[in-house]
Amino acid sequence: MLRLIAFSNPRMAQAFVDYMATLHIDIEVRHQNNQVELWLADELSEQTVRRELQQFIDNPNDPRYLAASWEAGSSNANIAYRREYTFASLRSQAGPLTLIIIVICVAVYGLMQLFGDDTLFDLLAYPANSGQYIQIWRWVSHAFLHFSLMHILFNLVWWWYLGGPLEKRLGTGKLLEITVLSAILSGYGQAAFSGSLFGGLSGVVYALMGYCWLSGERAPERGVYMQRSLMIFALAWLAVGYFDMFGVSVANAAHIAGLVVGLALAWWDTRSSKRLNKQ
Repeated sequence: MLRLIAFSNPRMAQAFVDYMATLHIDIEVRHQNNQVELWLADELSEQTVRRELQQFIDNPNDPRYLAASWEAGSSNANIAYRREYTFASLRSQAGPLTLIIIVICVAVYGLMQLFGDDTLFDLLAYPANSGQYIQIWRWVSHAFLHFSLMHILFNLVWWWYLGGPLEKRLGTGKLLEITVLSAILSGYGQAAFSGSLFGGLSGVVYALMGYCWLSGERAPERGVYMQRSLMIFALAWLAVGYFDMFGVSVANAAHIAGLVVGLALAWWDTRSSKRLNKQ
């Protein structure tokens, strides 16, 4: 048996399984850590299957996949769909670091409401001068500062959506690496651009966006990805930030720096992927 890929979206997994069935190639479905894994029994078909898989990932909304589901799909498909989101189900889709960062951000935001933004900002903000450089927590802790409910909700939803599956699939160490590097470097980029008056997890979030998207493009077998449509949205939102269309201060430099960090790490981690070596 040859493992092909893991999807976090069961509908996508079933669509590809149905399409391969129309080509008379059987794909076995397995459930692992809230992921749907696809396995190929006939390894002689690997080249064909991987070529089709890449085309599917590039354009999963192609009408031929919907047609294949109508033709080959069955009412007893063995992929289960979640129909409700309880706290337990949301927690099960995130690893320990994902949950810890959420708790820290919420706790810091709560303390900011109690004691004022300035109190927490003075303690956790990015180093403002050489005297603060040795306070090493500041290089990362600025990511925990959020200045409105919308700000923290936006960042934490993306953090959970991207960081949770990544940690489940690639491990806590990999998520920690991306988080620390992107927090430090996105903070450095934003401080060079506007000084130390900023905060938020968005630099890290953009790093996760870049990492998940490029990993999915270059090495889908790793099981982490981000849809191209969402990546286009992220880039559009990045562009909007430069035009101050909503009257909200946006840490544009942090976003760009985080995105570059994520793309660079993804490129490095996928440089020896089996799929790329075959091309």
